[in-house]
Formats: sequence, structure tokens, C-alpha cells
Amino acid sequence: METGIKILVVEDEMIIGAKISMLLTNLGYEVTGILPRGEEAIQHVIDNRPDIVLLDINLKGKLDGIETAAEIQKIAEIPIIYLTANADDATFNRAKLTRPAAFISKPFKQLDLQRAIELTISRMAEHATGSLPEKMAGEEQPFILSDRIFVRLNNKMVKIMVGDVLYMEADRNYCRIFTKQKEYLLAITLKTIEEKLPMRLFLRIHRSYIINLSQVEEVAESHVMVGPKAIPLSADLKEKLLKSLQTL
Repeated sequence: METGIKILVVEDEMIIGAKISMLLTNLGYEVTGILPRGEEAIQHVIDNRPDIVLLDINLKGKLDGIETAAEIQKIAEIPIIYLTANADDATFNRAKLTRPAAFISKPFKQLDLQRAIELTISRMAEHATGSLPEKMAGEEQPFILSDRIFVRLNNKMVKIMVGDVLYMEADRNYCRIFTKQKEYLLAITLKTIEEKLPMRLFLRIHRSYIINLSQVEEVAESHVMVGPKAIPLSADLKEKLLKSLQTL
């Protein structure tokens, strides 16, 4: 299922927090909360697990933004984007130790947020795969992580959980991803996407098709039923498919 990227905003100036939320909503992202204190942000991460945290460095309260980031990173590997007005060298050097995905200087524009978030997503993919995706024919390739795929749709980034993918089909230098709800055309070859997918869940059963093993409903002599689709099965891959299904 396609879902919006979930972002938590931690900002103790609530007018600024509301403005950030509005800008993120305009960009198509889902704001999971606007919180003024680090302690609240930590509990929110435990309960809601956002994809990205936008975090003011100079929070009031028991924990500043840097201390909050350090505690969040103990809970989950969630990218942090720091918001800062005037960080001195000592504060900036402390912040660097938490390995933030990006810094945004106040005041900022919607474009600054958009670029920081997309940079963060690309770094998530780089961390997961060891390399950044290249561009093909002027189009940006998807960012593929172990459990999700980030793709651009209608000028925004959306998230597809890999468990929701039914199958993928080659279309020359592109490939099509099919879920129960939607079809996506991506600027990436089937061979390239195959190398990046978690192969415990996915298997190429034909030169033009990769299937999600957990979505297989029937295995016949020459085809596999995945949802409503009968997908051709290469004879030399049938044994590998059956073994993969047994170990799923």
C-alpha cells in the first residue's frame, strides 16, 4: 500500500511548528505530531515510529534537541533533520556527533524542507544499499530499502511497503510495480531492482517477472497465480521457486 512519509515535528515555538506542519502537508507528507519537548518526542517515537524527525536544536525543558536525538537513536534508526536559528560552534560540533541527516537554518522556505527531506531519503537508501541511485533519462530512480520503496509520485515522495508488492514486470529500461491498489512505473530496469530487493521475499521466476513469494496463491505447471494475475513460470526456475516457498 502506498503511504505518505511520516514526519514528527519537535519545535517549542508552536507558531513555527504549525507553519512547518502546513509546509509539510503542502508537500504531501504526513505530520504525526507537533511537540514542544524532547521527553514527549521520545515517547511519540516509541508509540508512532515516524520515518523522519524534524528537531529544533534549542529545545526548552530537561532535554535539548541534541540530547533528544541521542535518546531517539537508542530506540530506532530514525533520521534526524535539525532545525536551528543560530548554533555556535560548540553546539554544532555536539550536534554532528549524533550524525544528523541534514541541517535546516531558520528562517527557511518550503523548498528548503523539500530538499532536506529528499536528501534524507536518498541517504537512507545509500545506507541500506551502499550506493546512491543514478538518474536515467532525466528521471530519478526509486530509493529501495529493506522494507520499503520510496518513489516520486505527483511531485512528492511516497512510500510503498515491500510486503504490499504483488509482483514486478519488466518494461524495457523501466519496470512496473503492482500492488493490490495501484501500478507504478519506475525508471529502473528489472535487473537493477532485483539486485536491491530483499531476496528472502522476492524471486525472479521469468525473464520479465519478479514475484513476492508471500503473495503466491497457486503454483501450476507453467504459471504462478499472484493475486488475479497468472504469471509465466520458467521451467528451469520451478524447483527454485518451490524451495523458496518452503523456506519462507
